[in-house]
Amino acid sequence: MRPQNLKTRIFMDGGNPEETRAIIALLGFLDGQTTNPTLISRNPAVRKRLDRGERFTEKELLNFYRKVVEELSAMLPDGAISIEVYAVPSTPAQQMLDQGKEMFSWISNAHVKFPSSIEGLKAAEQAIKSGLRINMTLCFKQEQAAAVYSATLGAKRGDVFVSPFVGRLDDRGENGMDVIANILQMYTRGDGHVLVLTASVRTLDHLLYALKLGSDVITAPYAILKEWGEKGLPVPGQDYVYYDAKQLKGIPYREIDLTKPWQEYDIEHDLTVKGMGKFSTDWDALLD
Repeated sequence: MRPQNLKTRIFMDGGNPEETRAIIALLGFLDGQTTNPTLISRNPAVRKRLDRGERFTEKELLNFYRKVVEELSAMLPDGAISIEVYAVPSTPAQQMLDQGKEMFSWISNAHVKFPSSIEGLKAAEQAIKSGLRINMTLCFKQEQAAAVYSATLGAKRGDVFVSPFVGRLDDRGENGMDVIANILQMYTRGDGHVLVLTASVRTLDHLLYALKLGSDVITAPYAILKEWGEKGLPVPGQDYVYYDAKQLKGIPYREIDLTKPWQEYDIEHDLTVKGMGKFSTDWDALLD
């Protein structure tokens, strides 16, 4: 069961409801789930279909995605289920918003995932005004998180997540966990309406350090949550030392004014563009 000293919400990152069911049984709880096109492409039913040489029409694939999140929602009725729009760098905000509204209607506990890009932020600003809950994904730097904060002012706490991707920064030798620490520190000067969701978790140490830092939410894949559960759900104390800190290039904290219009922040990041390309390519590979 949930440790008494665990304040962070724990999500699973995946597209296979059977794994979700197994993690709920192992941990005794789960607070939500994040999905994306790549994770849906790895669903066993999708792989079996592809192995038969069959692909999907766009309508069939969206219906499959909907059935997956409906199953997840039934398992986690009090949790948050993140559903990601299809977006490439050229996708206009209105198209993302239209997709997002449709996906938001699928289940009662949806958060719609938009990329932390210019068009994604335009969509997010309108989504909040339309009453949607959102998760701003593919975030890699403080300025993007500052823009998310500014674009969603007026939202209720819990209606907006920002998801910094730590593993993809680690992959190129930068300390992705510094971005989590920096955003959490920056947000202490705000009104608290955006929750920090540590994403792209690759190791148990990512999870443990995010717990120590006080991340509002952590999403982790099946293997990491299974490892954590089998170790007895440890929650690190103040003496915990993050093992990778000396092996990776530090990302320094920046003083950023949260009161500016979101359009004034430098939100461009090459990994956001690459991430959109990866998700869209994996989705497109499933289509006729």
